[in-house]
Amino acid sequence: MHPWLEDTWRRLVSLGERMPHALLFVGPAGTGKRDLADALAAAMLCAHPTEDGHACGRCDACLLRLSGNHPDLHLLVPAAQSASPEASSAEEGGKAKSSQIVIEQVRDLQSALGVTAHQGSRRVVIVEPAEAMNTFTANALLKSLEEPPQGCTFLLCSSAPRMLLPTIRSRCQTWAISPPDETALRAWATDKPPELLALARAGGGMPLAAERLAARGMAPHLMRFVRDIGALPGTDPLMLAGQWESWLKSKEAIAAGFDMAQLVDWVQRWVTDLTSIRLGGQVRYFPDHEAVLSAVALRANVDAMTTCYNDLTRIRRVARHPLNARLMLEDMLLRFARAIGGIKR
Repeated sequence: MHPWLEDTWRRLVSLGERMPHALLFVGPAGTGKRDLADALAAAMLCAHPTEDGHACGRCDACLLRLSGNHPDLHLLVPAAQSASPEASSAEEGGKAKSSQIVIEQVRDLQSALGVTAHQGSRRVVIVEPAEAMNTFTANALLKSLEEPPQGCTFLLCSSAPRMLLPTIRSRCQTWAISPPDETALRAWATDKPPELLALARAGGGMPLAAERLAARGMAPHLMRFVRDIGALPGTDPLMLAGQWESWLKSKEAIAAGFDMAQLVDWVQRWVTDLTSIRLGGQVRYFPDHEAVLSAVALRANVDAMTTCYNDLTRIRRVARHPLNARLMLEDMLLRFARAIGGIKR
């Protein structure tokens, strides 16, 4: 269990027989919601749980689960998520793997739940991400949540709970999963490369998301971003826009999944730290570069920074499908440069 989830785990285990028939784990991506659901499912299905409530890993039920063949553990995940990276990136018969949980999956689940449990009396259904269900799929699952089969527990994970039907949320007991605080984040990063901690902080303190980004090779891109953005207002924003356009098209950026959306996200977080310093607050996302941020914040206008942040929010909505990447970059960097007093209005 991840250290920052230990307290949540103890509270879950303490429920014992009072465990609700449906739990909804909500929180930002990368905080370990799915890992928590997996551990809880394993403990529920285990024949001999340990004193701290975890699955033993040795009984027949655990061995079946670890092999991926436990008949009483059901997963509702998008086909694109369950497929291998090679399969999900390729198309079969000209049709890409679905990124949604489709209604046929729920119907198959209902058929499976209509049969007596194979191992003991417990059955567990994990739905992740729950927001991947469209209205028809969610309504189909709702029937099972309203009249759950005996001994069946539903574990839903969501990073966007507002996208769920209110009726789905109302049938579940919600558990909020928060990112680790700075102390826990430092403890997690103790034996890890320093760039991993930088990625986690830049992403809002999400350790598991940082690990995924690091595995894709995102760390060098974050380092370049900090170097480039920190050079403003001394750098011509239009020239930097041209350099960033080439950067986004590079083989390294494409291989790491570094795109316009990620770039805009980092700019917005940089603006957030600048505004916080200007108002006497603390640096949240880029604490290793507080000196650079502080120097820029001295000349920044709070109202202009707030306007810039709101502009970046609008830019983020179309960042994944920009009509003209160069113009978007120029517009974003010009707005930022004006906010920090780099150019006259």
